[in-house]
Amino acid sequence: MPGWMHSITAKVLGVAALALLMLIPLGSIQSMVGERQELNAQAAGNVAKGWGGRQVVGGLMLAVPAEQTVLDANQRQVITRSTEFVLADRMATSATMSIERRRYGMYEVPVYVADVSFVGHVDAADVATFRQASGRSWLGAKAELRLPVADLQGLRDVGDVRVNGKQVRLVSSTARAGGLPVVSVPIDLDALAGQSIDFTVRIKLAGTGSLQFLPMARTGTVDLQAPWPDPSFVGAALPVSRRVDDRGFQAQWRVLDLNRDYGQHWNEGDANVDTRMAASAFGVELFQPGSVYQQNDRAGKYALLFIAMTFVVFFLYEVLQRLRVHPVQYLLVGAAMVVFYVLLLALSEQLGFALAYLMAALAVVGIIAGYASAVLRARRAGWTLGVVLGLLYAVLYGLIGAEQYALLIGAVVLLAVVALLMYLTRHIDWYTQGSTRMNRETP
Repeated sequence: MPGWMHSITAKVLGVAALALLMLIPLGSIQSMVGERQELNAQAAGNVAKGWGGRQVVGGLMLAVPAEQTVLDANQRQVITRSTEFVLADRMATSATMSIERRRYGMYEVPVYVADVSFVGHVDAADVATFRQASGRSWLGAKAELRLPVADLQGLRDVGDVRVNGKQVRLVSSTARAGGLPVVSVPIDLDALAGQSIDFTVRIKLAGTGSLQFLPMARTGTVDLQAPWPDPSFVGAALPVSRRVDDRGFQAQWRVLDLNRDYGQHWNEGDANVDTRMAASAFGVELFQPGSVYQQNDRAGKYALLFIAMTFVVFFLYEVLQRLRVHPVQYLLVGAAMVVFYVLLLALSEQLGFALAYLMAALAVVGIIAGYASAVLRARRAGWTLGVVLGLLYAVLYGLIGAEQYALLIGAVVLLAVVALLMYLTRHIDWYTQGSTRMNRETP
């Protein structure tokens, strides 16, 4: 066999190639994590089918059928029908969520029931102005107040519903608003004789994972509270004030008509209004920080680095103690470290991430330390490598938990490791080391 095959340079390149080879199984493991995440999302969807999905809710909006006479291509008069929409002048929304966790198989999904109330006012001057500006004949006797709800399956109860102080009922409807299904209150707009419309609605709404609101008033406020310590505020508007602690959160939004890209009045034929309304939703996601799949994914991102560092430790022992470690033995050590991530994923789904991490790390550290004692023919070497691996896994766990500071911690640790390697190898003459090995191994 040529001498260059036994050189230090060739050995370094070979160890580096083996470390890169580990990317193949590591990529498969990351794909496995993604698949388990998809199964978790499917579980959430199955829970939502019977409970209520990701809810988006508006407030009462005035919908009035209208007619217009136009000439067709043959110059004949044709009556076209459409619906005119008018939003409230002001509306105050408040919601209190009670949250629990539902299990679907081994997957856990946060669900809620929210007590939601709307108190609003449709200004008579708006109605009169928009009626005149529309250029259509409004059929006021067939008007409705519509309440958009993303998933009507989650509408658990309807409490007090009042219009101008009178008790009324919500009824089902085939209509839609903002792309959402609605329930409605029939109202005779002509009988009001130019009066404003004041309304109060209280409903109980069940949902999964998210609750959002549509800004459906010239001036609207939303007050939301829930016993969930990790809210993620999402959508087109962020809270103007919020309080988040271990017991839950309280948040308040204030949204004006100037903050959205659709007006107080439109016709159902106006282009893109439904899309714009859907895009204006805002609210909260019941975020689950550090879920087992997020943590497994984060751990996998450091896998190659930790395998490479373990190989470096083996290589230093090989060089400093003038031992010979076969590439197959490096490969077996790398395989054991890859199995750590499979074991971590499997155990974390059953036991939670912290306990699973401890068990998987102890198992792999024990296996590699014992194997190193045999391969390097020194119990001390096995203990040393076990301690080093234990420290590496402890650092990795810290990186996983310190989401905001993971990059900083990782950079500092990596710098410290490189500095330590430079210190330990500062007296090695690599040219002499390579020549010595060649002379020792040449018959």
